[in-house]
Amino acid sequence: MKPFIQYFLLVFLMSLGISLDAQIQINQDSTYIFEMKDGNVYIGKVVDFKKGEMYDVQTSVGNIKILQKDIVVIKNMEKTKLKDGEYWPSNPHSSRYFFSPSGYGLRKGEGYYQNAWVLFNQLSYGITDNFSMGMGLIPTFLFGFEGTMPLWVTPKVNIPYKNGKGAFGAGTLFVTSLGDGIGGFGLLYGSNTFGTRDKQFTLGVGLGYSGEGGFSEYPVINASGLIRTSKNWAFVTENYFLTFDSFGALISGGARYIGKRLAIDFGGFIPIFSDQDRLLILPWLSISVPFGKRY
Repeated sequence: MKPFIQYFLLVFLMSLGISLDAQIQINQDSTYIFEMKDGNVYIGKVVDFKKGEMYDVQTSVGNIKILQKDIVVIKNMEKTKLKDGEYWPSNPHSSRYFFSPSGYGLRKGEGYYQNAWVLFNQLSYGITDNFSMGMGLIPTFLFGFEGTMPLWVTPKVNIPYKNGKGAFGAGTLFVTSLGDGIGGFGLLYGSNTFGTRDKQFTLGVGLGYSGEGGFSEYPVINASGLIRTSKNWAFVTENYFLTFDSFGALISGGARYIGKRLAIDFGGFIPIFSDQDRLLILPWLSISVPFGKRY
């Protein structure tokens, strides 16, 4: 498993130093949106500019000078939709729900780090517009456990619809453990997402497998959704339906806060089984930090 660890660290180090491409072809008759590293957003026309140095922008409150090095991304206003007159930055967390993937993928140079309940850590990165790679681990050594450390890798291929109203994704979640010689197991899945990156519904199917037992006899069905209700908030639901001998399901609901530099997911999972005699709610809390290129 050492190559997996080396790859994980390489992607992480690359992400820290990734250059943010803010250069586009400027038309002085057009209106542009400037997203800044400090989280501010400016909207206006470019009166004058020195390529690679500074933009002189005419805004509703007067002219301001914007340094190239402080810009995260520049977008053409005519190609960006406003919501009730308010600009919503692009959603950097549209490729997943609480944990399960949507059909959308990370675009080239886009990435995020996710931590759930301190234990679960995952880093994901868009290698191309249609292929991303993620790797996660549970650092058991931090809690005094020795001899084993769960580790997983999640490659994913995605194909967006040409009309921009959905995407198909396929990949695998492969889990193994360092230190005790346990063989690997995982889930091979496909997911079809309907809707945009801000309002979507996904139907997916997964099939478990292991190195010793081959593929499982029963698939797992996934039905998940995300609705962005405002600039900073979204409703999230992630649900699994188990097709074993008896009925089983895991349903969830919650919210996502989309901040300037992080996202916070909180909600609850409810397991449902045919022989269940009481209601059980499993809380969920995770923090995600986007990095890399912005779109």
